[in-house]
Amino acid sequence: MAHVAEWKKKEVEELAKLLQDYPVIALVDVADVPAYPLSKMRESLRDKAVLRVSRNTLIELALKRAAQELNDSNIEKLIEHIQGGAGILVTKMNPFKLYKFLEESKKPAPAKAGVPAPRDVVVPAGPTPLSPGPLVGEMQALGIPARIEKGKVSIQKDTVVLKAGEIITPQLANILNQLGIEPLEVGLKLLAAYEHGIVYTPEVLAIDEEQYISMLQQAYMHAFNLSVNVAYPTKQTIEAIIQKAFLGAKNVAVEAGYITKETAGDILGKAFRIALFIAQELPEELLDEKTKELLNQQAQVIAAQPQPAEEAEEKVEEEEEEEEKEEEEALAGLGALFG
Repeated sequence: MAHVAEWKKKEVEELAKLLQDYPVIALVDVADVPAYPLSKMRESLRDKAVLRVSRNTLIELALKRAAQELNDSNIEKLIEHIQGGAGILVTKMNPFKLYKFLEESKKPAPAKAGVPAPRDVVVPAGPTPLSPGPLVGEMQALGIPARIEKGKVSIQKDTVVLKAGEIITPQLANILNQLGIEPLEVGLKLLAAYEHGIVYTPEVLAIDEEQYISMLQQAYMHAFNLSVNVAYPTKQTIEAIIQKAFLGAKNVAVEAGYITKETAGDILGKAFRIALFIAQELPEELLDEKTKELLNQQAQVIAAQPQPAEEAEEKVEEEEEEEEKEEEEALAGLGALFG
């Protein structure tokens, strides 16, 4: 049996204990993070999480031991996500907050040849501090519309020079660095996170918060409307249900001509509109001055409304049909009252 160094045994033991002390275990890739930025990230993680960088093989052994100690085989699923220069990050922060925190902690970094772009790289339009030289021809060869203006290189329009996932070429890296464009990011890349028996990948954790908030708001409104429409009382809907019931009862009372303190104004208003409609059909000599004035005011209001001719005609027809219906209902009601 090959001899195992004591420091390796101790390292696995310490890592396994660390894994057991926190509810959330994450794997992060620290391979491309320089020493100084990494030390700054450790400072930003203080009081939030504990970062421990170790060899991938030792991390794998620690995960197996922690899974055995906690009697939770799901922890071992993290082993499938070990890659690059892995590190262990343990915390009490839930995986979604942890992912968001790590993403927001990333800093821009200069272009490096052979590295994929994390997102689309755009060379913005406008003047640059660069003096004329061979670089202008190199830019044009890459499709960047550059020309000399007032002794400096100027970009004529915003240009996407690289799509997300495409590899940065040495020539493009040189141009981007001279333009001061930093397309890369330095930070801890989350590989996977474990909590309560579930392993979360970055694709699951990268949620659009605004979209989810909008979806929740829509779901709330749909549930609210359903509750109101079926008269299912809750703390949130009881007021709207009562208001709906009140308005329904009021409308029935108004249509039936049942006078109460709440309906008197609407019933009189309806009767007034019917009276005006009838007055429109009478000869002018039968009308008093007050009625003529009211009809004139009504005509002015209708004439002042800015509508296309066709829409106005359609609206007038609809109003006339509605008024005729109201008149018929009113006359029917009068007939019922007086036999």
